[in-house]
Amino acid sequence: MWLPARVLVIKISFSLVGFITLVLNGAVLAAADRTVATVLVKDALTSPNQPAAIEAKLIGKGLVASTALGGEPVELVVDGNVLATAMTGGDGRAFLTYTPTAKGVRSVQVRVGKSSRVDPAEGQAHLAVWEKRQPILMIELSSLMDMPPPSRVPDVRLGSESVRKPLPEAVDELEKLTRFYYQIIYVAQLPPGRDGFRVSTEVGEWLKTHKFPAGYVLPLSAETKVLGDKIDELHETGWKTVKIGIGRSKAFVEAFLQRRLAAIMVPEPTKGDVPRKAKVAKDWKEVRKKL
Repeated sequence: MWLPARVLVIKISFSLVGFITLVLNGAVLAAADRTVATVLVKDALTSPNQPAAIEAKLIGKGLVASTALGGEPVELVVDGNVLATAMTGGDGRAFLTYTPTAKGVRSVQVRVGKSSRVDPAEGQAHLAVWEKRQPILMIELSSLMDMPPPSRVPDVRLGSESVRKPLPEAVDELEKLTRFYYQIIYVAQLPPGRDGFRVSTEVGEWLKTHKFPAGYVLPLSAETKVLGDKIDELHETGWKTVKIGIGRSKAFVEAFLQRRLAAIMVPEPTKGDVPRKAKVAKDWKEVRKKL
């Protein structure tokens, strides 16, 4: 049947509006189906021209707790360039391999690749690229913090680290030590039930906030044996210049003394908490004198 032109235009207009509405509704539903994700990345250690395995974890925020997101693409970005890609496993973890050439501590990013299920997200960490002949200090994170002296092992809860301040002179003294000579491995206590990825990320943020020299963050259990095994592993893989530990707890210091390596306690603990043969610095200004 013939329709007046004005009626035809109105019908077409309504059809166009309906089409646009359907498209917009579809886009909104698609966006609603996507997961808001977090990318957590651990620091990594290697030497020039040797491959480094950057370990990342992709998690989504659920109604009760975070859940691992498997089967998602992730990309390693260095200086704005995508240098490696991988898929997350069922536990949300992925390993991205990259071979750096220049030494130093550089920032690397891991981001979600093209995904129809996960919103864009990225995390970052440090890649320490050191010559194996460079001297390395292993420093217990709690020895940098202004906190009450512990009776045994310092209970460093990462959730409250943001409100903890560095000990006086700690930042300046470490900057002097690293300017021309030492590299630093920051050993962060890994409390039972805590995730190493989150600990590594939170410690990195705390160190950056307070302007500590960039280094390699290593989350570990506070047990002497765990740290001792890690020292042995580093030595076996060629990092033989790990010879000095600077810590606050007796357990940390004893891991070095048991291997006849130098150990410095800072700040000065109570008399009974000093293992035999351990050096003691009353504050960070004295640490250089003990090295």
